[in-house]
Parts: sequence; C-alpha cells; structure tokens
Amino acid sequence: MTDLKLKDLRYLVAVAETRHFGRAAAKCFVSQPTLSSQLRKLEQYLGVQLIERRPRRVTMTPVGEQIAQRARGMLETSDAIVTLAQTHRDPLAGQLRVALLPTVGPYLLPLVALKIRKALPRLELMLYEYQTGPMLERLHNGEIDLGVLALPVHDEALAARPLYEEPFVVALPEAHRLAARAQLRIGDLNGETLLLLEDGHCLRDQALAVCSRSSMHEKQDFRATSIETLRQMVAAGVGVTLLPALATHGAYGSAKGLAVRPFARPVPSRRIGAVWRKSSARAAAIAAVCEQLARHSGLAERGAHR
Repeated sequence: MTDLKLKDLRYLVAVAETRHFGRAAAKCFVSQPTLSSQLRKLEQYLGVQLIERRPRRVTMTPVGEQIAQRARGMLETSDAIVTLAQTHRDPLAGQLRVALLPTVGPYLLPLVALKIRKALPRLELMLYEYQTGPMLERLHNGEIDLGVLALPVHDEALAARPLYEEPFVVALPEAHRLAARAQLRIGDLNGETLLLLEDGHCLRDQALAVCSRSSMHEKQDFRATSIETLRQMVAAGVGVTLLPALATHGAYGSAKGLAVRPFARPVPSRRIGAVWRKSSARAAAIAAVCEQLARHSGLAERGAHR
C-alpha cells in the first residue's frame, strides 16, 4: 500500500480553504488539471469521496472536511520539521513570513525594511497585510510566522512583545477653526463629525474608544477602506479623524488641504506589538526582527523600552 503523500494533502487543504480548484492550484503552484488528477487519486487510495464537484462550485464532503482538518496538522508538523532543521543550521537565515496591519505596514516598513535587510542579510522576509482577525487565523494555521498588530491580544497559544507606543493625532481640514491651535484636547472635538474606517479595522475601535470621551458623532453613511481614503475625505472638508502618528510622517504629513495637530497630555495612543506561536521554531529570527522593528520605528524612545 502506497504511503500518503504530503503534496496531495496540501492540495486537499488548499481546496478546502479556497473552495475553488483554480485558486487552489494557483496557491500550490501547479496546474488545475494536475491538482484535480492528484485529488482523484487520493480519493481512490482512501476509498472515500472527499470533494463534491459541481459546475462553478466545490464542496467538501463531511469526511473530506475531517480529513482536511487532520491534514492541516500533518502539514504544519512537516513544515515545522523542515524549519527546525533549517533553523539549527542557521537561525537567522531562510524565509520568515511576517504580516502587518494595513494601518501599520505602509508607514512602518519604509522606516525599517532596509535596516532589517542590512542587519539580517541572510533572512528573507515574506511580507503580508491582513486585518487582525485574518492575521490571527493565519498565525494559528501556520501560514505566517509573525504578526505585527495592536496589543493586547489575549490568546494562550501566542507569545507577544510590545514594539512601540504610537500616539494618535487629529487630522482636520486645513481651514478648520481648530487648525489654528498648536495642540488639541479630546473635548475640543465636541460636536465634530468623525470619519472612521470600516468594520474589521482595529483602528476604528481604537478611535471610537478615544472619541467616546467627547460628544463627537460618527458620519453614519461613510466607512473608509483605508487611511488614505480617510485623509482625502478630511481634506475635502467632510469631517475630522484620528490618525496614528506614523501615518503622518514624511510625505504623509504634508497632504494638500490637511492639517495635523497633536493632542495635549495625556496623549491617547495605541501599543503596537508582535505576536507569534509559542511553539514556533523561528524564535531566534523572530526576536531579531522584533528588535529591529522596535529600534527603528521612529517611536521606540516612547515605546516598549521606555
């Protein structure tokens, strides 16, 4: 009897996750006919139907779902074995899969990417962008090694390390009455129209928590998909918003039609940190990358090491 092939199990898991043969094949870097053929052979070998094939729709059978779930564990163990051997040879070499929040990545990476490459030349960072929920799910599934997001994260299976404390600032239309002030307090925003990101972004929840101390009202018929959309809507005079400090550095700090003002003390902020699986074999590489992120964020002096 032929042993199970990890390659075939990887195909099965990809179909279970994507519910689509074409997307599963692309994820596995094989042609769709190859993937489909191998999965039929797997079904013949096991003697059960794993996938229900219908036009434009793929459904897992109940036993297919159960086997795919077991297969995920086997693939994680297999990957961990390879990673463990690779790490033993050179802990700071190979690939490290890192995911960042959409409200962190575009503003943090320009500050740290080249410095990480210089400090850790044998380490290849594979960078991804996910919101908090999908990021944690992929972390648990072994699809990424390290997540950079807003703390706290309450999960017994994950280790966490603060990287830096990021102040919030107020973004106003350039002609706004409050733009004449050097600093603002939460109470100064009473009665203002607040623009926020759509549901799923932790920045939305953080901004709501800060603004709950004032009588601001959210614009109910608007939800931005990105900080850049928020920035443009504020510049157009639709309302005001809160931005993380890194999103106002460099070229972002001089957006046309926009005035950015800091808060007076006590300054509202969010804590950005790193999370990874406690069972990860990449502890040395993760620690080295975290050190670089904390050191070169531009906010380290106000962050976790103060």
